[in-house]
Amino acid sequence: MYDFTYHRPETLADAEKIFADADDGQFIAGGQTMIPVMKQRLAMPSDIIDLEKIDDLKGISRDGKVLTIGAMTTHSEVAVSEEVTKAIPALAHLAGDIGDPAVRNRGTIGGSIANNDPAADYPAALVGLGATIHTVSREIPADDFFTGLFETALDEGEVIVKISIPVPEKAGYVKFHQPASRFALVGVFVAKTGGGVRVAVTGAGPCVFRVTDMEQALEKDFSAGALKGLSVPDDDLNTDIHASADYRASLISTLAKRAVTAAQ
Repeated sequence: MYDFTYHRPETLADAEKIFADADDGQFIAGGQTMIPVMKQRLAMPSDIIDLEKIDDLKGISRDGKVLTIGAMTTHSEVAVSEEVTKAIPALAHLAGDIGDPAVRNRGTIGGSIANNDPAADYPAALVGLGATIHTVSREIPADDFFTGLFETALDEGEVIVKISIPVPEKAGYVKFHQPASRFALVGVFVAKTGGGVRVAVTGAGPCVFRVTDMEQALEKDFSAGALKGLSVPDDDLNTDIHASADYRASLISTLAKRAVTAAQ
């Protein structure tokens, strides 16, 4: 690693001030991405601002039909939360299947979505559920938040405070693991909400995306059989050492059916 100054503020206001005063500051949540990147000397921030001590960024609550999760809430906390399990069992299942225990106990939902790894699980859930990301200055619909490969709508220095998620009627998530990392080679989140059906896919393309043909079919008949014969073109899907684009396209069709079944 390169030399840097480490800060551990206890308020969001202090964290923002430190960032503003730094030559090249970087916020850190669980550190599951930033620390490996710094160890490889691919990043050399002058200051690291650790958000772990800011209590206002933590916690899970429910108000009627909306579940709210603080940005610094860990994957493990989401996975075992009674509020999440009762409101959106699919989200608790998703969180409990991220990485390994070490990753789940350190990684946070805010850090994960701010990084927007194309194979991460949370983007599929938040887009699939029609969530809203709240930052220090604004509210961003999940459909507009994830903009590309490791890219989001966040401005420089903009901190995620919490995520609000409408509680769906039904939801299911199924992913095909990359065996070593347990990232999603492909993951499909299906949700039936008051506003309609949403199908979100992660791992297959450069960024999470929705499949409107499947959504329209499930609007008429929310069953796995409704997806028979539907597929996703592989033109814009990822091809790498783990899987080809056409294999990923095939997985989307298969996993979407399983996600619908899981949602029942």
